[in-house]
Amino acid sequence: MDCLLVIFGGTGDLAHRKLYPAVYNLFLSGQLSQHFAVVSVGRRDKTDEEFRRDAVEAIKKFSRPNSGTDEDLNAVVSRFYYYKLDISDSYGYVGLKEYLSRLDDRYGTQGNRLYYLAVAPEHFKTIVQHLKSAGMVVNDGLSWQRLIIEKPFGSDLSSAIALNNVITSVFSERHVYRIDHYLGKEMLQNIMTIRFANALFEPLWNNKYIDHVQIISSETKGVENRGPYYEKAGALRDMIQNHMLQLLMLTAMEPPAQLDTESIRDEKVKVLKSLSEMTPAKVRWDVVRGQYGRGYIDGKPVVGYREESRVSPFSNTETFVAMKVEIENFRWGGVPFYLLTGKRLSEKFTEIVIQFISLPEVLYFKELKGLKPNTLLIRIQPREGVELYFNAKKPGVKNEIIQVGMDFCQNCAVDAVSPDAYERLLLDAMKGDSALFTRWDEVEYAWRFVDNIAKVWAEEEPDFPNYPAGTWGPPAARELIERDGRRWKMMESGNAV
Repeated sequence: MDCLLVIFGGTGDLAHRKLYPAVYNLFLSGQLSQHFAVVSVGRRDKTDEEFRRDAVEAIKKFSRPNSGTDEDLNAVVSRFYYYKLDISDSYGYVGLKEYLSRLDDRYGTQGNRLYYLAVAPEHFKTIVQHLKSAGMVVNDGLSWQRLIIEKPFGSDLSSAIALNNVITSVFSERHVYRIDHYLGKEMLQNIMTIRFANALFEPLWNNKYIDHVQIISSETKGVENRGPYYEKAGALRDMIQNHMLQLLMLTAMEPPAQLDTESIRDEKVKVLKSLSEMTPAKVRWDVVRGQYGRGYIDGKPVVGYREESRVSPFSNTETFVAMKVEIENFRWGGVPFYLLTGKRLSEKFTEIVIQFISLPEVLYFKELKGLKPNTLLIRIQPREGVELYFNAKKPGVKNEIIQVGMDFCQNCAVDAVSPDAYERLLLDAMKGDSALFTRWDEVEYAWRFVDNIAKVWAEEEPDFPNYPAGTWGPPAARELIERDGRRWKMMESGNAV
């Protein structure tokens, strides 16, 4: 864990909102080595003192409330440094190498580097090639150099392959950490524990007992200042290709042979390989896309997507996707997985709904119509926890059965604040644990799946916008699941699409 954290794009939004607060909270929890420092690399003219003031403001604004003292804060930022560099200037990397070597001597970091590319993907190639040419990627067994890259990992399969070829020509796969912050969320890591550490669930985790699975990630926000990026990505590439498929893999994977990094990753990839092919006919029948128009969020009017800043007034970019997918293996054959994600929806939450089969119409299910099936809810955010719903007799003289819930809330208690995803992921990268990072073949097979959908959509003109902001998306999303005799879990309270 002795290392220098070198952040390219260290003056940007990601660094200020997530990375500097994460470093601070790791320090507070006693997870940082004494042999550690942060170097922010950027093009702006800044002194170390100016940069540290900016970092202090960011930490105070975006870190957890009531965390640490001014003394703690000063102790951390005293290890923060700024280095001005034009990332396209190859000669500038020679100076950076010398600068980092001096910090090595000061902090005893032994040449260990964690390079974090908090920049746009088009700059990845330039930076990694200059790092190599300047002799800053050695990995000789005496020291290590690792690379963290943010999504998107390409814009389709061919661009992802080209990007991967560039990166792995400098860093071996085991030194590349593709970060998906969803994988750092506490309850996401808990999915395997819930499944594999409880005799109550694992024997039932198959098509004999589960009717269907819903994976939902809903946002109330629009695209905000991300218009140019979102115009290229859309919900399919921004959410389905990574976050939603990661949730699917963790929910549906087979038990790994061991709890080591590669065993877990191997089982995750098998899920992607088992997904039924998205043929053009299947895309048109089982996939719904949408784009929000004007509407109301929390009672306040908001503009439609085409009216957002730096978005084309004729844009056909989707802000909503719902789909039905099937996993063609013995565990899941016949069980539909329904995925839904979108912006400007009614509520903000991410959850996995495991709905078990209904019992045959005998005994209570024969006498009392309308009994609900057992349901397991795994809540990822903002509330973290697990809820199990089952049927029980309602107190009283009548023979009435109601659904009751057992609820474990992980982040409800004041003293049980879950760490931010970036804290866990940064710490794991320092340790060399890549279990919560995305391996290349996960990226590859995810793009194979998504590309088939994108190709069909590219040939058709959508009727956008097709849902008002503040609703649950286009009516076709409700029809997608209801034609199978099922309902979205969030619709059960009476909310309409």
